[in-house]
Amino acid sequence: TGGHTTEILRLLSCLSESYSPRHYVLADSDKMSEAKIRSFEQKRAETFSESQFSLDRIPRSREVRQSWSSSVVTTLYSILYSLPLTYKRKPDLILCNGPGTCVPVCLSAFLLGLLRIKRTIIVYVESICRVETLSLSGKILYYFSDYFIVQWPDLKKKYPKSVYLGRIV
Repeated sequence: TGGHTTEILRLLSCLSESYSPRHYVLADSDKMSEAKIRSFEQKRAETFSESQFSLDRIPRSREVRQSWSSSVVTTLYSILYSLPLTYKRKPDLILCNGPGTCVPVCLSAFLLGLLRIKRTIIVYVESICRVETLSLSGKILYYFSDYFIVQWPDLKKKYPKSVYLGRIV
């Protein structure tokens, strides 16, 4: 919500029109991001007339300050909700940057790959604000992503699988 959405839209603004259609997945309780995405896509349509996008909502996997034990249950619920969505969309690429909503979607896509239904490339970009440690989403998706991008050299040292590109947002 808010900061993560701003970061991902900055990344998307650099992509060519060949990355279409784009399917955004939001937490069902996230109202602010939808307005930002619609505004971004409206501006993008001025440049790329064939631009297509959709918005999908899933249950939030973890609320701020939610206990760890109850987070397991809500995340499992969110994964079960994400599976049919991921199966329906069958994305070629998932680009995500840290909100808890990305974990169930990425794990669903990873599972579809294991089942040989659809292989999806998962690119995780750790938030610019994560200077010394990974976010919880990052700690989970470090093991499931194809490309794990960090924006600070200290994180690259701690997480050798990561790719350091400098500040990209």
